[in-house]
Amino acid sequence: SGLSMTDWRPLGTRPPGSAEEWEAEFARYKSFPEYQKVNSDISLEHFKKIFYIEWSHRMLGRATGLVFGLPFAYFTLRGRLPSAVRARAAALLL
Repeated sequence: SGLSMTDWRPLGTRPPGSAEEWEAEFARYKSFPEYQKVNSDISLEHFKKIFYIEWSHRMLGRATGLVFGLPFAYFTLRGRLPSAVRARAAALLL
């Protein structure tokens, strides 16, 4: 169901707000192979549930990246991390 989000902008987007926006988003989803091959029988309400799960997951991942990445960058740029720690921590960002 990860493909229920049809917009993959790196900085994200807000969920649809109005009924018209939800209908447009659902229509875009209907053009994806996942809908055509797996989920052709879902309703708009079910799509909204899947969409919010995926959106929340994406936002949580971004928040986690910021919570880890910003302090990592700060301490790395100031030379406060030993090289062994820096290498291991950098691997986590990948």
